[in-house]
Amino acid sequence: PKRNISQIRNKQKRADAFIKMRKEQKKERIKLRKQRQQMREQLGKDAPPIEPAKTIDNRREKEDTMVLPDDVEVQLDEEDDEMASYFQRKTTPKILITTSDRPRSRTTRFLKELSEGLPNSHVFYRRALAIKNIIPQCLAKGFTDLVVVNEDRKTPNGILLCHLPDGPTAHFKISNVKLRKEIKNSAGPSEYQPEIILNNFGTRLGHTIGRMFASLFPHSPDFIGREVVTFHNQRDFIFYRHHRYIFRNEKRVGLQEIGPRFTMKLRSLQKGTFDSKFGEYEWIHKRHEMDTSRRRFHL
Repeated sequence: PKRNISQIRNKQKRADAFIKMRKEQKKERIKLRKQRQQMREQLGKDAPPIEPAKTIDNRREKEDTMVLPDDVEVQLDEEDDEMASYFQRKTTPKILITTSDRPRSRTTRFLKELSEGLPNSHVFYRRALAIKNIIPQCLAKGFTDLVVVNEDRKTPNGILLCHLPDGPTAHFKISNVKLRKEIKNSAGPSEYQPEIILNNFGTRLGHTIGRMFASLFPHSPDFIGREVVTFHNQRDFIFYRHHRYIFRNEKRVGLQEIGPRFTMKLRSLQKGTFDSKFGEYEWIHKRHEMDTSRRRFHL
């Protein structure tokens, strides 16, 4: 009888047996694929449809809070939530972008490029001023959102997004930061207001995060500028991209990246404005409890 590979005590023999087993499995897959191709050629139009590939995304575990397009309960909740005034066109976005105390040069460049993708945003560098003291000043000057970029080891590693005046407050971990000069064939921004694209925010939590992102941009983009900012959610990682359309001809359209480029991961969502001591959290990412399955996603 064939022995289990894990029962082989010698490490080198165990590795060789594993490599041999994987090669045999690959040969078998190639053989079955060729048989299916021959069968499809013989049957022609009568051949069965090709089964979609199995991926982590299409085998996602069912989430109880997934939102349907015609969910009346969600629509009623969103008519009275903290971002309702923006979607009812009662407020215009005005954003304050600041940093952690005494930021490094890479973080300051990141702030400048991020502000160029957010219309009507203002950058201020803070020194020894608590976030709870910044919020009243923002309210007095009519700001609708506060963005705080944190850094670690000379590079940005987190973003705190606080919607004013009543919250909510979301904290994201950011990674894979690339500035404009580090992106191949990048271009500079224009004065036009960009469009915004939100992809795959399907749960109640994802809807809240998507509405927070949407409230950062004006209602009427300048389509003549051909600029678009994309927040694409895939497996709870949110990819930020800033592009410009390039119309090559009537059928072909290209993209030129403007930057910056980075990836966000939601860490917490807090009710109201930022309060580290007495804040009430709606959602906190608990790695040891929530990351037990590769097919379970929350946004």
